[in-house]
Amino acid sequence: MKTVKGTRDLLPEDTYLFQQIEQRAWDHFAKYGFREIRTPIFEETSLFLRGIGDDTDIVTKEMYRFKDKGERDITLRPELTASVCRAVIQHNLVGAEDILRLMYSGPMFRYERPQAGRYRQFYQFGVEVFGSQDPLVDVETIEALMSFIAPFKLPNLELMLNSVGDETDRPAYLKYLRQTLNSKRELLCSDCQNRIDNNVLRVLDCKQSNCQSHLQDLQPISDFWSKENRDHFESVCSGLKRLDIPFKINPRLVRGLDYYTKTAFELVSGDLGAQSAVMGGGRYDRLIETLGGKDMPAFGWALGLDRLASLWSTYADPEPGPDLFLIFGQRQWLDTALPWIASLRRAGVSVAYDIRVRSFKSQMKRANRENASWAGIIGEDEHDQQTVALKNMQSSEQKSCKRSDVAATIKNKEIPC
Repeated sequence: MKTVKGTRDLLPEDTYLFQQIEQRAWDHFAKYGFREIRTPIFEETSLFLRGIGDDTDIVTKEMYRFKDKGERDITLRPELTASVCRAVIQHNLVGAEDILRLMYSGPMFRYERPQAGRYRQFYQFGVEVFGSQDPLVDVETIEALMSFIAPFKLPNLELMLNSVGDETDRPAYLKYLRQTLNSKRELLCSDCQNRIDNNVLRVLDCKQSNCQSHLQDLQPISDFWSKENRDHFESVCSGLKRLDIPFKINPRLVRGLDYYTKTAFELVSGDLGAQSAVMGGGRYDRLIETLGGKDMPAFGWALGLDRLASLWSTYADPEPGPDLFLIFGQRQWLDTALPWIASLRRAGVSVAYDIRVRSFKSQMKRANRENASWAGIIGEDEHDQQTVALKNMQSSEQKSCKRSDVAATIKNKEIPC
């Protein structure tokens, strides 16, 4: 038996990376006022049809959609923004004067071709801000992302930025695209030919090089921006510049979801091949209303944990070993030491040992393999005197220590006199 194609087991070393990323994220974004929300893994399919868009690749090709035993149309969540918006509406989380900041982490599901850093069950961390159209929200939320990413010291990352306009200026651009692309229809892939009729903005998002070569002479959407949207985008750009956050304006960046308005952005890596986006997001001022809620502007993004972990794994510190690896001369000494071992763990010391209690040499090799900080050797004298020969595995310094002093010694990271 093996995992289903496009899924994987997160083994302990992988899980450690995920834990480190998630814990950093919870701590970091809490400083900006974000609070965690958790939504169900599956929702009514209509939520994603209305929220993401009937003609997006996610809806037409990638959703895990099924009928449950009650004949309800159910979908495993392909993303979390729509689910969070549903929760905001259902529980009336945002008052008239409120700004709500939410963060989340968890698995998503899309049926697409597995490739570097991309799986059919994948994991995301994301944030959403509800209740303000102010471009400062865009700036601050992007800054929060960039300051979170910085300590990972990842190479070849670039912030891509654009504005996709809104209902005031986008219709004129869509009309222009349809007219222009119809003349090139036969030169484009079959998906793009369908998009011309159903969702022409998605043509710009096509990843096929042949299609991209026929899009180079298109006017950018910036030629069609309303004054309000131009001012908004310029405010976002100037705010990022004031914070010394480098970015590149990409006029072809439209994101793959229908709900985006105004600001759209991606963080891309040169180390991931064709599928280079580590994360993406933007503003979605009409989504809450589309889903049946009140008129409420919003801004958010989602970060691919699988991709971030794969990039960071080369630079991450190895998973730490136990604080203390105990080495016993006889198996029965381990049995009698169990109450003391339990007290060490209650005191915050991580303890490991070889339950088979083989030779001293074999147990010491195991302590080295597990990258233990200390070895605690209990031979006949130590057993009789209730002491431990405590060895610092880095310095190799070793001295006898009373068992009652072991926890304090390890926490102080020094050999007792």
